Amino acid sequence: MICELCGGTTVHKKVRRQHWLEGKLYIVENVDAEVCLECGDRYFHATTLDRIDALLKQEHSVKQRLDVEVVSL
Repeated sequence: MICELCGGTTVHKKVRRQHWLEGKLYIVENVDAEVCLECGDRYFHATTLDRIDALLKQEHSVKQRLDVEVVSL
């Protein structure tokens, strides 16, 4: 795949994704993505994002809880 941002080449990687659903922030690990070797931009297939939504809408195990600060510029 070619990066839409810089034209670089992408490779498949497992990444950590910040994912918002119904007003809650989740950190999802081991997510399939295409990552640009030049600029680092990440691309997720729609089916992958749908799988994340489905997982989070059902009862799921929680690996860790984090305290997150929200700041504004």
